[in-house]
Amino acid sequence: MEESHRKRLAILVGGGPAPGINSVIGAATIRAALEGVEVIGIQDGFEWISQGNIEHVVPLSIETVSRIHFRGGSFIGISRANPTRDPQLLENAVLSLLRLNVSRLVTIGGDDTAYSAMRLCEHSAGRISVVHVPKTIDNDLNLPPWVDTFGYQTARHVGVDIVKNLMVDAHTTSRWYFIIAMGRKAGHLALGIGKAAGATLTLIPEEFVGQPLRPSTIVDTLVGAIVKRLAYGRRDGVAVIAEGLVLGLDPAELAGLDLAEHDAHGHLRIDEVNIGELLKAEAHKRLRALGLKTTIVAKNIGYELRCADPIPYDMEYTRDLGYCAVKYLLDGGSGVLISMQGGHFVPVPFVELIDHDSGRSKVRMVDIDSTRYAIARRYMIRLRRDDFEDAHELARFAATAHMSLQQFRDEFAYLVADERPPIHLKQTGGPEAAGPDEPR
Repeated sequence: MEESHRKRLAILVGGGPAPGINSVIGAATIRAALEGVEVIGIQDGFEWISQGNIEHVVPLSIETVSRIHFRGGSFIGISRANPTRDPQLLENAVLSLLRLNVSRLVTIGGDDTAYSAMRLCEHSAGRISVVHVPKTIDNDLNLPPWVDTFGYQTARHVGVDIVKNLMVDAHTTSRWYFIIAMGRKAGHLALGIGKAAGATLTLIPEEFVGQPLRPSTIVDTLVGAIVKRLAYGRRDGVAVIAEGLVLGLDPAELAGLDLAEHDAHGHLRIDEVNIGELLKAEAHKRLRALGLKTTIVAKNIGYELRCADPIPYDMEYTRDLGYCAVKYLLDGGSGVLISMQGGHFVPVPFVELIDHDSGRSKVRMVDIDSTRYAIARRYMIRLRRDDFEDAHELARFAATAHMSLQQFRDEFAYLVADERPPIHLKQTGGPEAAGPDEPR
């Protein structure tokens, strides 16, 4: 009997949910089943098999998965269990899979699960072939800039719809919303939502890299935007703020940060640090000192996005990924991340995902020197360098904040010290052009 008929293929999901997981599971199962390979789902990620428990598995067939691609969530569960934190856990995971007669494994997850997949592949020493399908709504796996991780586009789509409604509410009720968007390390999701929705401003960790980040800097950026809007007669606004900003703050300056728990991969549980409420309280305090009163509502959006039903883009994308994952394994491949780039299958070796300095998976950050980001900044309503070069504008803002010109400069000018240069798009045979601001 051929090996493909004697050995099983297993599918496992780690990390946090992302729209499209079920589509990968469905496509992978169908492709394997059509090749005569038995498929099982490992329930709850690495949680049970890393303890040597092989009872939490479910058989997968064409009949059970043929329509699950329409739905969000994970048909076989998910967890953040980390088998790499202890050599025995990793050994247990490998032995559990071998006891289950698994010779091929498809893992679905973000950078932490990719790292676990790589380590499991190494530890199995050729006994188990492993490929990884990248998923994260954070969109921060180390892929080319034009290649999204699955789930990101659906999460952004749902997030924009939420922000759109909040923008209408903000305008109707003359209030501000501080919206905290997911993005542990990078600001792709926050920027994608904020730019597409036309939020008043978006704050991401990347714009503060290379400088000490204090809560007062974030608060002053938000307050500066509120003052600027007020100066033009608008009492409402929406700020989209990437949750990862909290990781760049000095724990001594952020109440409650030291008390928050960490997950199995050592990451701070950001959801336990209510950054929105903290920024709201500090902004109110700063505004009161300026003699201003503004209603601010803090709103977290994250869990609403992770298990949304995938949009067609992600359904198609993930079915391609699931198909390629199984075909690559059946053709004898192993040790790669599965990607689709420009409509073509591109395997990315695990070794290329690792940062050799940290030993962990590389993270793709927002390129703040890109035209895309520069355009996003031009459409934001926030204090800018040219505001401080225009005496009339500065006088307008200073008067709104009940300050003299010099006081306003002393209080807020530091915010623009590291501002990127303006956009200049040189056309062939024509002059350079810079786009105007479009107030929201």
